[in-house]
Amino acid sequence: MAETSASKIGAAASPKQDSAAELSPTKRALLAIQQLQVKIAALERANREPIAVVGMSCRLPGGANSPAAFWQLLQRKTDAIAPIPTDRWQRDRFYSQDPNEPGKVITEQGGFIGHLYDFDAAFFRISPREAVTLDPQQRLALELGWEALEHAGIAADTLAGQSAGVFLGISSIDHWQQALARSPETIDAYLATGNTHSVAAGRLSYLLGISGPSLAIDTACSSSLVAVHLACQSLRQGECDMALAGGVNRIITPAASINFSKAKMLSTDGRCRTFDQAASGFGRAEGGGMVVLKRLSDAVEAGDRIESVILGSATNHNGRTNGLTAPSTTAQQAVIRQALKASSLAASDVSYVETHGTGTALGDPIEVAALGEVFGAKRPVVLGAAKTNIGHAEAAAGIAGLIKAILAIQHQQIPANLHLKEPNPDIDWDNLPFELPEETQSWTASDNAPLTAGVSAFGFSGTNAHLIVQAAPSSAPSTSSKSTSAPKADRNYLLPISARSPAALNQLVALYAQYLAANMEIDLGDLCFTAGVGRSHFSTRLAIISASALELRQTLIDVLAGRSGANCWKSEDDAAENVVARGGASEAGSLAYFAERYVQGERLDWQAIYSQSHSSNRAYQRAYQKVVLPTYPFQRLYYGPEAV
Repeated sequence: MAETSASKIGAAASPKQDSAAELSPTKRALLAIQQLQVKIAALERANREPIAVVGMSCRLPGGANSPAAFWQLLQRKTDAIAPIPTDRWQRDRFYSQDPNEPGKVITEQGGFIGHLYDFDAAFFRISPREAVTLDPQQRLALELGWEALEHAGIAADTLAGQSAGVFLGISSIDHWQQALARSPETIDAYLATGNTHSVAAGRLSYLLGISGPSLAIDTACSSSLVAVHLACQSLRQGECDMALAGGVNRIITPAASINFSKAKMLSTDGRCRTFDQAASGFGRAEGGGMVVLKRLSDAVEAGDRIESVILGSATNHNGRTNGLTAPSTTAQQAVIRQALKASSLAASDVSYVETHGTGTALGDPIEVAALGEVFGAKRPVVLGAAKTNIGHAEAAAGIAGLIKAILAIQHQQIPANLHLKEPNPDIDWDNLPFELPEETQSWTASDNAPLTAGVSAFGFSGTNAHLIVQAAPSSAPSTSSKSTSAPKADRNYLLPISARSPAALNQLVALYAQYLAANMEIDLGDLCFTAGVGRSHFSTRLAIISASALELRQTLIDVLAGRSGANCWKSEDDAAENVVARGGASEAGSLAYFAERYVQGERLDWQAIYSQSHSSNRAYQRAYQKVVLPTYPFQRLYYGPEAV
């Protein structure tokens, strides 16, 4: 691009298109300066280009197994903290109200997610023996990576060979320690690859066949937000063209909880009372989240649905404080200022900050003091704290905060903070511009400016991260945008659904039927287009031709009941009878023709099908938009230690 622009400038400076050798020394010097200016401008644009979030996934306490479910949890003011599950450790054996009692944990509660040892090993082409040794954090990372791509409408099997990166925050070593504690005779060939953090990122890259950077990041509680920061930097530097970034955390053994109890870091009831007078420690949580990132220009060119844009980010370290794990007001305000500078924004452009907000007596006042130094006494800024809902997910805490901020931007609402009875008296609230939401509140930007939020994450390693996220540009396809082509009842569309097994296919059909019941207004063309171009297509297949969402839903219900109509094709388990007979071949190029080829296992070019079957008008083709559809229903089996 820079060379093209420079040549244009050169042509303008020399209408006769004289060669550089024919120019005077002065003109040659001017031309060189112009060319350098063009290159510098291009580099500056590249270094500051917004990064588009085009897909998300999460698995968080309280059943928040998708971004939509997470938003419902936040809106409903759900307290997701619960008793420690019995598949972790015996609560009675390790619990004590006395934090000084050796070998005991001061709390019996925390934020947990299910399926600790349950995993769809067959889906990810992992043998049962290897799956047993596989750290549940690696299992979770694989699922989240796949779901994030499906949420983005990007078919995972089309990425092989592409320059895409994986940036994974991961810190816990519970499973690794548990495996090493067993008899040496139980060590097999999979111990290292199943538990080493570097392989957690590398395994996802291997699954997808992608060749970009693949990094596991451990900066403790800031790990996942640092991972997003590094992914953005990598995209701007051209190291990769797409990135999966996020973090995972699993709590399996009581060891770390015993340690945190002795360090007086945990709350007694497992809850984070962020900014409250009663804040006395954090509650541990597990979970994970992932975002799919692209340079904004590439996302727009690809027609991706843009959830939001990351304008800038920064990381730093506390340096030497009054303790290794002690936070620093100076460092925190510095990292926020750096992120604002990288975003070319002023502090007054930010109206909501999703805080680190652990709910500790030391950490909360320091964080608010740093925010006060940055935002001063300007217009009000709302401080949010997802940890009050789900607990402190440690290596995954930052990505949970980022996803919450993105959802708040999309819904133009800021959810309430829980457990806030009396604001911390050690914080000078009267002279600070901050609001603590006790109920979900509407969020509107002043002067028609895009909604903009900051997200913080601070690790007890001393590494801090801050990120600035903003609403997607109005000109770009986004979650809230409507299709530019109105649904037409007389236009037929082909919906392909596939899975690795008949059981998974039936579950996916049910998910689509439920989805349509809640989204009857959806543009059917957008739905079918996304299912075609935005999904990997497996051997067990179903193809349905419909003219409306209502008709499609009824056909899906019929399929679940064992009935099939004239516009429904399904692959069969019997290889000798691949397709439901329809009485003669369909006309070449028709939707029925493509449906028959699809269930026979052919790989189809869905972009070309939509161009050929619906319109030769390119403007109409571009009207199809990717929409959020149900993600793959993993068929999990138990692969726990006892299965060895």
